[in-house]
Amino acid sequence: MQLIASPEQVLAKVFGYNSFRNNQEAIINQVLEGGDAMVLMPTGGGKSLCYQVPALCLPGLTVVVSPLIALMKDQVDALVVSGVRAAFLNSTLSALEQAAISQQVWNNELKLLYVAPERLVGADKQFLKFLQSVEVSLFAIDEAHCISQWGHDFRPEYRILSDLKKYFPATPLIALTATADALTRDDIIAQLHLEDCPVFENSFNRPNIRYTVKPKQGYYRELVAYLQEHQEDAGIIYCLSRAATEKLAQDLCDDGFEAAAYHAGLERETREKRQEQFLRDEIKIMVATIAFGMGINKSNVRFVVHADLPKNLEGYYQETGRAGRDGLDSEAILFYGQGDVMKLRSFAQVEGNEEQTAILMQKLALMVQFCETRRCRRKYLLNYFGEKTVEHCNNCDTCLNKAVLVDATVAAQKLLSAVARLNERFGGNYVIEVLRGSMAEKIRSEHKALSVFGKGKDLSKEIWQHYLRELVQDGYLQQSSGEYPILQLTQKSKAVLYNGEQVMLPAPNQFVLVKEPVKVYEKASHEKELFEDLKKLRTRFAQEENVPPYIILSDSTLMELATYLPLKHSDLQHISGLGAFKIEKYGNAFLETVQDYCIAAQMPTRMHLKGPLKEKKIKPVKEKETDTKKLSYEYYQKGLSMEEIAEARSLSTNTIADHLSFYINRGSLNLDAFVTGQHQALIKAAIDTYGRNSLKQLKDNLPDRISYASIRMVLATLPL
Repeated sequence: MQLIASPEQVLAKVFGYNSFRNNQEAIINQVLEGGDAMVLMPTGGGKSLCYQVPALCLPGLTVVVSPLIALMKDQVDALVVSGVRAAFLNSTLSALEQAAISQQVWNNELKLLYVAPERLVGADKQFLKFLQSVEVSLFAIDEAHCISQWGHDFRPEYRILSDLKKYFPATPLIALTATADALTRDDIIAQLHLEDCPVFENSFNRPNIRYTVKPKQGYYRELVAYLQEHQEDAGIIYCLSRAATEKLAQDLCDDGFEAAAYHAGLERETREKRQEQFLRDEIKIMVATIAFGMGINKSNVRFVVHADLPKNLEGYYQETGRAGRDGLDSEAILFYGQGDVMKLRSFAQVEGNEEQTAILMQKLALMVQFCETRRCRRKYLLNYFGEKTVEHCNNCDTCLNKAVLVDATVAAQKLLSAVARLNERFGGNYVIEVLRGSMAEKIRSEHKALSVFGKGKDLSKEIWQHYLRELVQDGYLQQSSGEYPILQLTQKSKAVLYNGEQVMLPAPNQFVLVKEPVKVYEKASHEKELFEDLKKLRTRFAQEENVPPYIILSDSTLMELATYLPLKHSDLQHISGLGAFKIEKYGNAFLETVQDYCIAAQMPTRMHLKGPLKEKKIKPVKEKETDTKKLSYEYYQKGLSMEEIAEARSLSTNTIADHLSFYINRGSLNLDAFVTGQHQALIKAAIDTYGRNSLKQLKDNLPDRISYASIRMVLATLPL
């Protein structure tokens, strides 16, 4: 497919970035070459650019499937502010507004269209059939884990997306998610019928987020103390139930905080109003169920607190990932108590589906292990997603408060021996009761006669629970899945029981605060007063344009302005997040604010500290031959016209023209067989005058008898 711009040009001019991150470039090239892609990328890792950049490189429309109305509006607002023609179709629009957007699609006036899955594929596939009549270059399925019953946020309406490939077999499809284990990832690929689809996985590490787990008992006082220290910061507090969000929000308001509750039981108008207030920084704290936040693009969330235990690590990771999307220091705090575990075990029971129940119980068990580990929490989290990492991140509570290791061999032998004597058929609490010599009725009489009975009465129940958790963490014991997990021995435990292997475990409740050997993330040294002035200016623009402030410029962009102090207009292109459109629209105002500050403080620019702008060599994207192109070519060789091939393959004539253009570009087909010499001359003259950035502009300035297909084929013969 002929490109109308290169990815590097789009990245710099529209989005204001000088280089791609991680494997964004490889993902984008895969899509531009006509291939499908499965993308696993952490929240804040730049997923949106993986389809937004191709959308602006390709000639037609990109359709983005999104699960939430808020997400659509957020993304569209951000694109429009950057000068991109984008829109969404959802239930918030009137019939007249929806008709107007459909007309824009028909007129080829949009580059990106955001829709819900039921809008795209529902209602007897009417909208899909409508899209077949226009030029669709790409489908993007955002939050793709929603299609899998194994995912943490399964949505049945996403299942209907399996029809997409039937209607658009030749159109590339990119599926994106921030959270999917191997089972969920494979299910996404199967459900969407992505054949020979490469999986692009980025590091799940978010080094700027500090992970902390605290005891839940009496947590409110500690929460209030934390919020008092962060009164200028925006944050989200997650609760399990609707009632809990209402109560906590009210308690916080009574204590003087700007807080509001958000859950699915509220009237839609109330939810939308509160969400908008949070996005615009009018409310600092949103107390919410998991109904809030998926896809929320607010970049300056400084903390995420879980007042209740999440159901699984995928949900926890995604929710904590809403903090620090701008790359600045942020925190994830979880208050953990056993009461939540018992509650969630009952929630995990899926009637009539033992397989899914077992998976949900296993996911919950791993969530509990994360809370109870004394090892690096970041390592645990990354290992869960299949990523290897260093032993200590030095930016989580367990690394910053490293436990003292003690010789726990004797305690380990007693515990493992008790599990063995009980034939690996009982849970942890029962094993501990036997060890401590409990005379409770629930302890079977035959177990009171065991040699291990009462051997551990010298230690408290809490200390035994501590050692039990550590032995599970270190692989000396394993727990079965199910509502009532039982303890089982492992190969490692046999070495302790029979070979006397030494076991070193963290001492119960003894911590030594250690200094960080390496600073993983360091805040930029910026002018705080200037930063606040820039935020006020940003708020003014946001109010004028009726969008959230972070959509105008992110906190990280303001931080760069307040750190490097650009004084010349040409300096602005070196500031990340300032594309050509935003520089033209807002550049002078922000530049004047920096200049005024520097004059008053008698400070010079620091742009030299940022380093020179790296020039990146732009290379044309090389198209690949695909099976679908080859089939169209073979039909043509058999004597079928483009119209006949389109009818035979249930594709649009424009798509067939794209396929054959590939072979014209290769030299396998002759352009003269498709476009007359006179039409070729007219098309080339129009390209010389108007460029190649808009097929519609070329078509509008050529005689009606010249088709889009002819324009594409001529473009295929010209060098990029």
